[in-house]
Amino acid sequence: MLSNNIKINSYLNLTNIDFKKVAEYCLENYSEEVKEVIETANNICNQNFIFNLNWDMEQTHEIVHFEEEIDWEYYPENDPEWTYALNRHRYWICLGQAYQLTGDEKYAKTFVSQLTHWIDNVKLNDNSENTTWRSIEAGLRCEYWLKAFNYFRDSEYITLDVITKFISSLKEHGDYLISKDVPFSKISNWGVLENHGLFEVGIALGNKKYVQTAKQRLEEEIAIQIMDDGVHWEKSPMYHNEVLHCFLDVIHIGKINNVLFSDRFIQKVKQMALVNVIWKKPNHKELMQGDSDDFDLRDIITLSSYVFNDGLLKFAGYKKLDFNSLWELGYTAIETYDKIEAVEPDFASYSLESSGNYYLRSNWKEDGNLLHFSCGSVGGGHGHCEKLHIDLMANGEDILVDSGRYTYVNNPIRHELKGAFGHNTIIVDNTDFMKMTDSWGYSKLATSVKQPTYISDKYDFIQGAHMGYLDQGVYVNRKIIFIKPDIYIVSDELYTRGEHQYNQYLHFNNDGKIKVNEDSRLISYNSEKSNVFIHFIDDVNMEKINTKISRVYNKIEQNTTVKTTFSDNKNCYRTFVVDINDKTIHSKAVISKVAVHSVGKTIGHDPESIEAIKITKNNKEYIVFIAHEETSSGINLFQVEDHSFFGRVVVIDTTNNMSTNTILER
Repeated sequence: MLSNNIKINSYLNLTNIDFKKVAEYCLENYSEEVKEVIETANNICNQNFIFNLNWDMEQTHEIVHFEEEIDWEYYPENDPEWTYALNRHRYWICLGQAYQLTGDEKYAKTFVSQLTHWIDNVKLNDNSENTTWRSIEAGLRCEYWLKAFNYFRDSEYITLDVITKFISSLKEHGDYLISKDVPFSKISNWGVLENHGLFEVGIALGNKKYVQTAKQRLEEEIAIQIMDDGVHWEKSPMYHNEVLHCFLDVIHIGKINNVLFSDRFIQKVKQMALVNVIWKKPNHKELMQGDSDDFDLRDIITLSSYVFNDGLLKFAGYKKLDFNSLWELGYTAIETYDKIEAVEPDFASYSLESSGNYYLRSNWKEDGNLLHFSCGSVGGGHGHCEKLHIDLMANGEDILVDSGRYTYVNNPIRHELKGAFGHNTIIVDNTDFMKMTDSWGYSKLATSVKQPTYISDKYDFIQGAHMGYLDQGVYVNRKIIFIKPDIYIVSDELYTRGEHQYNQYLHFNNDGKIKVNEDSRLISYNSEKSNVFIHFIDDVNMEKINTKISRVYNKIEQNTTVKTTFSDNKNCYRTFVVDINDKTIHSKAVISKVAVHSVGKTIGHDPESIEAIKITKNNKEYIVFIAHEETSSGINLFQVEDHSFFGRVVVIDTTNNMSTNTILER
């Protein structure tokens, strides 16, 4: 036990949580989570390392065992991310939780043994700054060390010698992190992770210089890195949430220790938390956009709800405080969280326009439909070649998916998944519209062209373009119309005056069965939940090809993708309709192309540049009109069957022989 004049209950303690009460509650209410934590802790005691906790940035799926001493520089299978994860020491938190849950001193003994071994053997120098002492790992260690340490504060293994060595290393970390005042840190998520660690070390050691420096830098970094819509500029939900975690942590710990952040900072963090509600899939997971994994968002949304006492966030989080949040916040937080009243958002679809992310949602139910459209900046090294990419969820499950990331090693799989061919977008002449130099860099970018949106209770309309093929003489535009709740129309427009080949890629979830009927221009996706039909309005060649999908880092699966092919030597357009049904419905919507006539003069447009699609489903009938090119003011009206109208994109509800025109774009 710690003696002399140092009282561990007040020193090195960030939150003053009564972990005994937390442990008792978890033993009664979270049996599965308790089992997983103890299993992880036992692995660590046996020097078996696997990094598979939720939100581990680079997960692993096979145990690495050290028979003798731990080699902190160990570098398996040409992936340094394993070495980085080993030296972050997040797994020591599991040791601490297992200690509180069981009272078994073996967990404290292991923690002290591994901690002191690391401090004694891993030295800061020019070489280790690229491996075990990268500044991002140093920042992460500060959080994980301090949180783990406090679980063991009453253990007999926490001696004065251990405390002295621990404090000395924390000071070394603090001095190292305070020296990292470089432009890269201001713009990168690294800076937030570094200064989050510096802040916590400053609080723990009572070092005002650390605290104030970290606070100043974090205030500056949030202003630079977070876009006007609340999205982290790197455009990866995974790293958005790693940054959000750091911001939430410093707000919470700062408040407990009377260090308050500005109102501007607080509101920006809350905005980031609300983004998680907007882009959360019906199955509660984040999109695999950029370098992101298929992780459940509810724990970080729950933590956000508590920090901001916000009912809308609680609606998207857990009904009760989850296991991880409970250890972060303490037993008394249970009652506080229970008192927050969940409030359903007053919107379904939403445009995050600064980042170029658009979400067309049917409702907030777990069996709802959602289409995500990407038309924004690339987002740096963690961003992928995803211009005009779509993700589609139907009946709560993934249908069209992003291929994921798999690895950061610069190899063909990294390029395949990160490149345009790994996304549900349009390819011209079998070439990518962006060029990668390696795992992180680009030698050619593609400028996105964002355009106004239309969102209403019945219909949504979004569109976007990019200029990545202008050097080949092609301008690519994609229009998307949502007839709520279960019909999406995607129309691709290729503007050129030369001969080109075009491909549309559709990467399907590998949990379902995909059938292609080229004669009827139909793709079907069938699963335990869904029957989804994709109808192409005009002729395309369709083929199934073998591709890959990676839902989490270091794990790859085989997948099926449908590639369409068509060619033309002038402006051309290809439209497909997504018809969503649940597993009980096997009949398809009736979809056909219908003639468009001009009322008045017919000068100023190419008849092939306008199309109308009739869709009949569930006793409802719609005509969707799309003008792919500008039409002359000499045309007074368009007419389809008995319906007259004017506009560039129009939906006509013709149910029961009525005619209600909604102009989505004039």
